Amino acid sequence: MKKKSNNNQSLDLITTVDVLNTLSGGITEPQQNIIESEYGRELHFRVAGIGKHAMNVEIHNNHLTIYYYINIASYDKLVQVPQIVYNRAVPYYIDISKIHATFEGDELVVHMPFNKLSNGYHRKVRINEN
Repeated sequence: MKKKSNNNQSLDLITTVDVLNTLSGGITEPQQNIIESEYGRELHFRVAGIGKHAMNVEIHNNHLTIYYYINIASYDKLVQVPQIVYNRAVPYYIDISKIHATFEGDELVVHMPFNKLSNGYHRKVRINEN
């Protein structure tokens, strides 16, 4: 009998864990892509098995959060638990008031336009004498 290499054993283990996780009601990792242009940044998200109407985008205390709910049965009650896809502080060079989201096909796109600070802030500071 031929002995398996460590790489093949690791791949078998990973595949088994992935299959068992999926069969046990596990979730898949969302796909994320960030595209930057001279006008701003676009965040592209695709979450397998999650419909357009289930996705939520919120800005709270300068944090952008993208999430959807998972329904879990607990003590004969259905509880909605948020599954966070993205949660990060909005950088200072993004115009937070103009952030908006759209769907392009099955992909959620969050548009984050730059503000006037995107080219950096510069001023000479006068030094006062006492």
